[in-house]
Amino acid sequence: MTPPGLGWNSGVCEPRPRLCPGEHGVVGEWCSPDGKLTPMSEQPPAQPQADRASSDPVARVVAAARNDPAAVLVATDFDGVLSPIVDDPDQAYADPEAVAALGALGQLVGQVAIVTGRPVAAARRLGGLDQAPGLGNLVVLGQYGVERWDAASGELVMPPEPVEISRARNEIADLLARLDLAEVWVEDKGRALGLHTRRTADPDGAFERLRGPVTELAERLGLHLEPGRMVWELRAAGQDKGRAIAELVEATGARVVVYAGDDLGDIPAFRTVAELREQGRIEALLLWSRSEEQAALADICDVACDGVPGVAQVWRHIADELETHSH
Repeated sequence: MTPPGLGWNSGVCEPRPRLCPGEHGVVGEWCSPDGKLTPMSEQPPAQPQADRASSDPVARVVAAARNDPAAVLVATDFDGVLSPIVDDPDQAYADPEAVAALGALGQLVGQVAIVTGRPVAAARRLGGLDQAPGLGNLVVLGQYGVERWDAASGELVMPPEPVEISRARNEIADLLARLDLAEVWVEDKGRALGLHTRRTADPDGAFERLRGPVTELAERLGLHLEPGRMVWELRAAGQDKGRAIAELVEATGARVVVYAGDDLGDIPAFRTVAELREQGRIEALLLWSRSEEQAALADICDVACDGVPGVAQVWRHIADELETHSH
């Protein structure tokens, strides 16, 4: 199902802004009915102001958020959205400007959430989240929502490690040795294992060589296998970002949701938010932190952003609009 709000879904040419940093503020692109992007200089004539909010997904969310900022949920992935993708995931520190932009928006809305495959502890360390201005209403949902940390109360929930992960951990070293892939770095997340090929001599080749063996391992142990940007992740079945977002919307009573993601693991969250919007339960904005490595979200996003800085600019733009309206 294609989420509502995409111009080529309805056959109507609608703006699909690509908000990214630049000397002149917001830079955009226009989406034609066939899904191709053309420069703003070639876009159709400007619409009347009354029609603009209905066709611009950012303007729609701003209008809805102004009515009740406390009912707004801003949720985001960590890697590729708050932090750039780097060769060593242990060094993937959050971009200070992105954290500041999230905080600027966070202090104006009801709830902010980071929904990540990382353990909560890793996200807190790499994000510098404990003392980040404007993020007193932050919750971090780690391991796809299995772990939870609440910045306001300091409460941390961490269920025990699944036995299937322990079994997989015991087999991974032999599997990599058999494939002559000793360069693959194994990220042990406690409740999940990430097999990263980015550091190898042939990242794409190593990724494909792992496909069959890790698929067999996951099926045999009853684990969920998630492909990502040069990484295969093994984790316990039954939890994904879609379920995490659905539970968060239910718990907070959010009626406006802004979600930002970059990778395959974000697809369930995008679909959940899109379905809630289609049912009329929420207004929503789906932001794709665009990269050349992974374009799975291209056809299901509302706004394609130029990586981490682009997402930060959208957050800043919404914050500025809300703050201006409050004065």
